[in-house]
Amino acid sequence: MGRSLLVLSGGHPYEEGPFAELLTGLGDWEVTHLIHPEAEEAVAAGAAENADALLFYDMAGYTFADGAVTMRPPSQGFSDAIAARFAAGKGAVAMHHALAGWAQWPAWHEWLGGGFLYQPGEWQGRAMPDSGYRHDVAYQAWMVADHPVTRGLPESFPVTDELYLCPIDESALIPLARAEGFAFTAANFHSAAQAVAGRMFSRAGWHHPPGSNCIAWESRTCPAPLVYLQFGDGPATYANPHVRRMLRQALDYTSGDQP
Repeated sequence: MGRSLLVLSGGHPYEEGPFAELLTGLGDWEVTHLIHPEAEEAVAAGAAENADALLFYDMAGYTFADGAVTMRPPSQGFSDAIAARFAAGKGAVAMHHALAGWAQWPAWHEWLGGGFLYQPGEWQGRAMPDSGYRHDVAYQAWMVADHPVTRGLPESFPVTDELYLCPIDESALIPLARAEGFAFTAANFHSAAQAVAGRMFSRAGWHHPPGSNCIAWESRTCPAPLVYLQFGDGPATYANPHVRRMLRQALDYTSGDQP
């Protein structure tokens, strides 16, 4: 029997074939891939309890319709199951748009150390504007920690991927990688709220404070190993060998199976 990997997705579009190929290229995992809303129901019923590794590639808790977004928290069963997994010392990896998932589940974002906001809201008791996104940014990913997730990787490697301008609490995390060669300021990003309203790639009238360039980290606040990787918008990133290695090592690390 190989090691078991539970993957959660849904709530945000992605290219299914290339993502499936990414999962099959991760090594000797027996992969179970669940998509919301069935994923939420299955986790509430115990699907995450015995999985060796858990990968969040989901953005649940939103309904987008008619230029507006409505948000809801997860079911009590789902949030209890994830909290119980972490309390038992079993970790997880969160990837890309999972930073936006479950906007109305505060514990999730406290564990992650950040959150992407589709609408103006609050972060750690402070009013915050909606977050920013920018597709197809060419940048250098610099490894900034000697850590099981970064081991064996070059000091830096090129990535072309989507980046976020959003609240990140660096005091709540251990930085693993930073994006260099691109400024995390409002002038370089587009407004998420305007995209929801049908105005893609707009920043008209939108203001956001400068943000962190940390794109990979381990949580300091989660009771189990929790690693976030901002990589993962599409096939070019899925195929990046260094991103794949980082994801493989993050899954090994958070499952307690370090090489």
